[in-house]
Amino acid sequence: MKKQESGTEPKLSTKTTKDSSSALQELFTDGIRDLYWAENHLVKALPKMISAATAPELVSALESHLEETKTHVARLEQIFELLGEKAIAKKCDAMEGITKEGEGIVEETEPGTATRDVGIILASQKVEHYEIASYSGLIQLATTLGLTEVGDLLEETLSEEKNADSKLSDIAGNEINYKAAEEA
Repeated sequence: MKKQESGTEPKLSTKTTKDSSSALQELFTDGIRDLYWAENHLVKALPKMISAATAPELVSALESHLEETKTHVARLEQIFELLGEKAIAKKCDAMEGITKEGEGIVEETEPGTATRDVGIILASQKVEHYEIASYSGLIQLATTLGLTEVGDLLEETLSEEKNADSKLSDIAGNEINYKAAEEA
């Protein structure tokens, strides 16, 4: 026997709109918009970090990640298309705060020092860890929502974010941290 619909909205609804998408779908799309803002913001913020960095391997890693970040933006635009949504960014307060903290580190450290490079690495890793957490959570939601192709694109970016974080750890541990420890 088929259950009849009453024609009334449930009293305990988490939906914020009355269209056909679920609250979980809305939360997912909101997360994509948040990351879209964050990645676009990084495209603007990374050149500042690159110009403030001294160690050639750090400069190279940041330049490489800037190019990857531009790809992340394009991938998110592809995800919006797959979702049938406009590519609209939602301000990411977390990313704005993390990048402001990075700018503060640059302002508070001496130009040309390993200490500044260590600070740039620390700030950059905070960015990577935020992105890793965000992409991981959205991959889980994509799986739950049956968005396999979207999940695959998110997984590709997550892998690149993890590699960037690992590269930054290697750069710090191989030499820069030791040079900074010797600075007055």
